Amino acid sequence: MIKTIIASACLAAPALAQPDVLRNLPEADVIFLGEVHDNPVHHENQTIATQAIGPAALVFEMLTDDQAARIPPDADLDQDALQALLDWDNSGWPDFAMYYPLFTAAPTAAIFGAGLPRDAARNAMGQPLTQAFSGDAARFGLDMPLDSVQQQAREDLQARAHCDALPDEMLPMMVDIQRLRDAMLADAALKAYQDTGGPVVVITGTGHARTDWGAPALLAQAAPDLRILSIGQFESEPDDPAHDLHLVTEPHPRPDPCDAFR
Repeated sequence: MIKTIIASACLAAPALAQPDVLRNLPEADVIFLGEVHDNPVHHENQTIATQAIGPAALVFEMLTDDQAARIPPDADLDQDALQALLDWDNSGWPDFAMYYPLFTAAPTAAIFGAGLPRDAARNAMGQPLTQAFSGDAARFGLDMPLDSVQQQAREDLQARAHCDALPDEMLPMMVDIQRLRDAMLADAALKAYQDTGGPVVVITGTGHARTDWGAPALLAQAAPDLRILSIGQFESEPDDPAHDLHLVTEPHPRPDPCDAFR
């Protein structure tokens, strides 16, 4: 069972109307800061929290190990230089201008990558998780199947996330890829803590920051003595938020993502 540090709460939109919550978070060894990837307000909130925490390490879902290793220690790179160094424009992630302030919010933090490249994700499709994961799979529960209730819940989420356009036989594989990403985030967070002593801030999607089955849960399984805090960010009030704290902001305008499946 993951250690709960604070009770779940909701802040009225926009979240920045309550900045003191983000500036006065409870102490923790690892803090997961969730996001909707293309929502600029979510990145502003993450930056406020990161500045207040002063982490020894930053873990990014958006960076691979190779990308993180390109960043020189104590580098003072402007936005364009860092964007080019990371080859961000070919990464598939949203505008780097939203992410760059996170680097400047913790300029001395060690940078760790936890990203699963698209080609690696494709290669992992259908593989046993124990083969797809490069670390200690058992430590993060990848050697065991999910119970039937969680498996079905996660397949339902994947179906909705892909506009009910995926064939049923693909849904278990999509759940496995999510489990793999969760384990990579937890593994990178643990390595970052062991290398630096923390605190560690993890920048990731809100779904990966779930305390019931996401990366915080896997990290708690692997390192039960760590104090873990998870903050989720949403664009509407969730039915059952699975985070220690969650914020609700105005939706960011975007095209209907289901248009791609029509």
